[in-house]
Amino acid sequence: MDEYAPPTDPIKVLHEDHEIVVVDKPSGLLSVPGKGEHLADCLLSRVQEAYPMALLVHRLDRDTSGVMIFALSPHAQRHLGLQFEKRQTKKTYVARVWGRLEPRKGTVDLPLIVDWPNRPKQMVCHETGKPAVTDWRVQRYGEDETRVRLMPKTGRSHQLRVHMLALGHPILGDPFYAEGAAREFPRLMLHSEELRLRHPDGGAGMTFRAKAPF
Repeated sequence: MDEYAPPTDPIKVLHEDHEIVVVDKPSGLLSVPGKGEHLADCLLSRVQEAYPMALLVHRLDRDTSGVMIFALSPHAQRHLGLQFEKRQTKKTYVARVWGRLEPRKGTVDLPLIVDWPNRPKQMVCHETGKPAVTDWRVQRYGEDETRVRLMPKTGRSHQLRVHMLALGHPILGDPFYAEGAAREFPRLMLHSEELRLRHPDGGAGMTFRAKAPF
């Protein structure tokens, strides 16, 4: 991997109340600390500077930006954690992928497992992989690329990145899975645009959105 030089801009808070804080994670910042002092700076520690009670619920890849929720109490952490575990949350991502993705909508159903010699890379494996399902819907076509909405039904590591690669359309700027011209972008073109879930206090449905910066 390249040198870890996370962005220094202030973290944008999308919502806060007595149980949760929702932020727009920048690309290039780890969700949680990595191994070693040089990887200590992360979204969790930055959020905890402003909200010392903040607890981790889920994560996004370092290079992915967008909506991320933190709990402000152990109850909220359990409540939200179960929603993610039971796949009761709805996540929508925006991506720019290489080439012309056709048809305009569809589903990728390919099981994934870690590619041990090349970890943290993941790969499709029909024998030992864990179920992974992603719906896609094309938003528009560009010259050599497609802008697409991705709706993961499962939450496997690198799921969207590997599923797009498996279709022959890697996400632009992906340091792990894109090659050649598809890789030569300033960042991974993947953004968590919308997260829908139930509030841990009372269960009301809530939707949080962050516009893609690309």
